[in-house]
Amino acid sequence: MRVLFPQCMWPIDIMSDKKHILIVDDDPDQRLGLHIRLKANNYSTAFAADALTSISEARKQQPDLIILDLGLPAGDGFVVMERLKNITPLAVIPVIVVSARASEPNRDRALKAGAAAYLRKPVDNDELLAVIHRALCA
Repeated sequence: MRVLFPQCMWPIDIMSDKKHILIVDDDPDQRLGLHIRLKANNYSTAFAADALTSISEARKQQPDLIILDLGLPAGDGFVVMERLKNITPLAVIPVIVVSARASEPNRDRALKAGAAAYLRKPVDNDELLAVIHRALCA
């Protein structure tokens, strides 16, 4: 079954064309919750629990999108975004920041660093899926 979303220039085959998302969060419950939501919506996932691992996993996995927490061991999410932007094949991967850090300066800094969106935890499922869809169709 193929579904063509009007905002996209490409069809999404909901039976086989899974988009791959790297979830970067040090909280195993957050990773599991995101994995369950994304799997239920036909996305495949990979995981990283710290800043250092996130870069190596991004290189290895070549995801279509990255969901990134800001508060990470071995460097924060801002460091991860900076490193991603300096690695040519990874620089084009959209990054959605999902963080408990609710301050306006963090949001502005993340968006200026190249984040496609900034969502506050706990994330509303419908909002998350809409933001992912927009980021993948951009």
